[in-house]
Amino acid sequence: MGDIVVVRHGQTEWSANGRHTSRTDLDLTPEGEERARALSRAFVTAAFVAVVSSPRKRALRTAELAGLTVTTVDADVAEWDYGTFEGLTTAEIRAEQPDWDLWTDGCPDGESPQHVTDRLDRFLARVAPMLVLGDVAVVSHGHASRALAARWLDEPVAFGARLSLDTATLSVLGHEHEHRSIRSWNATVH
Repeated sequence: MGDIVVVRHGQTEWSANGRHTSRTDLDLTPEGEERARALSRAFVTAAFVAVVSSPRKRALRTAELAGLTVTTVDADVAEWDYGTFEGLTTAEIRAEQPDWDLWTDGCPDGESPQHVTDRLDRFLARVAPMLVLGDVAVVSHGHASRALAARWLDEPVAFGARLSLDTATLSVLGHEHEHRSIRSWNATVH
């Protein structure tokens, strides 16, 4: 059984500033491009049966710089839709809504935890037959990748709150015997 190799996109201006970024299509910063290029060292001998990317240009550019040839663009691995919270930091949101928590509350005019669960479960159902053939790379985003790991483990998306994930990192979702597991998480490539 193959693994899912999760690649978080490189740094953007908003990710560097802690701004919630979903639909806003930002370019990578120079540092984001440099770290995305560094990811290519991890893929020198890798063979993927598929490389799936979010449709956002920051994910597609990360894949390109990492030397990955995207075979499928899939909106189900796009970042959580932050709705009216797009572009805001958590501190800015909590100044108005002190008890707000993305993982349990979702976003007004955006996605709820159930919406994210539904689309990531759809994605995992589509990728399951590919894993029989080998490894699949997924180029995605911070909250979406953390939620993907939670759903891989059959946990609620809120479990993703416990998984730190930096930009331009690699994580591997695999198996330990017959159980789904996290084989590695938030690894940087130097």
